[in-house]
Amino acid sequence: MSDVTERYTAVAIALHWLIAIAIILQLASGLWMTDAIDEPATQNLAFQVYQWHKSLGLTVLILSLLRLLWRLTHHAPGLPGGMAAWERLAAKLTHVLFYVLMIGLPLTGWVVVSASKFGLPTLYWGLFEWPHLPFADMAPDAKAGLEGTFGEVHEMLAYVTIALLVLHIGAALKHHIINHDDVLGRMLPFLRRSA
Repeated sequence: MSDVTERYTAVAIALHWLIAIAIILQLASGLWMTDAIDEPATQNLAFQVYQWHKSLGLTVLILSLLRLLWRLTHHAPGLPGGMAAWERLAAKLTHVLFYVLMIGLPLTGWVVVSASKFGLPTLYWGLFEWPHLPFADMAPDAKAGLEGTFGEVHEMLAYVTIALLVLHIGAALKHHIINHDDVLGRMLPFLRRSA
């Protein structure tokens, strides 16, 4: 195999780590702000974190769509030859599920914000107002139902993301520490094992 097919491109690596860091920040801020918004002592900060969370979520959506486009137009390295069939299937399913989550989480959040009875604007990094989805003509009860349903889906997807991250990190460490292959080195070039 050539060197090009044995490692990810610099663009793929950059997108991977930008999105990974953003998702971890999203999960942490989401877990904190949902309780903090109800506490008088933290309400003002939580409101600011909500705005930041929305901007970062939309950024994850944009970066994830770019990453998907990049992935569809650039081949990823093959999996190590010694992997069992179930490990190969698990790796492929995990990557597909990550794409579903990286796109689905921001979209469900966008629906929640757009259907909210508060109608608060999303100020994308304070630069401009991101448009809401067109739910303005819906009856208040229908909007409330939409907000509630998508809010629950958004929360469920966040917990699935946490579980998948743990699995993904565990698998990467297993490849590096137990299997002694170069799977982790493909995304962390300073860990690449010599050929």
